[in-house]
Amino acid sequence: MQIPKRRAQMLRTYPMQDKVNYVTADGLERLKAELHELKTVKQRELAERLDAARQLGDLSENAEYQEAKHQLGQVQTRMLQIDQLLKNVMVIEHEPGGAGTVTVGSTVVVQIGGKERTFEIVGSNEADPSAGRISNESPLGSAFIGHAKGDTVSVNTPGGTNVYVITEVK
Repeated sequence: MQIPKRRAQMLRTYPMQDKVNYVTADGLERLKAELHELKTVKQRELAERLDAARQLGDLSENAEYQEAKHQLGQVQTRMLQIDQLLKNVMVIEHEPGGAGTVTVGSTVVVQIGGKERTFEIVGSNEADPSAGRISNESPLGSAFIGHAKGDTVSVNTPGGTNVYVITEVK
């Protein structure tokens, strides 16, 4: 099957070949499970749907065929993305009570403006800021890396400079 230009452009726009992709052991298992699901279930379902829609007749005006073809392209694109992620994956191995400095995999408790916040530093693929999981590549995550308990970290944001005091590193 020929790769549509849009997908090829997207993969060139976001090259992941040289970048190390940090993931937790759970995140790695989720990625592998998603890839397996896409390859064994989703792709087969969409191929069958595409075949059934193809048999309905004129392909130029067949909306069901066009939709199935589009969804199959999305599934194949996601499979390529996961394959690229898995090529350069590094599982986060964080020892509890380690050196006491913030690294990828650390949980950091900080004080900002009299409030206490907790962040877990994870790879960009597992980031979920609303759940307190921030990327090691984000401005906040990259600012915390290398610092230890008691350090003051300043982070420039569009709203101004925020000052965080690290109270605990787990």
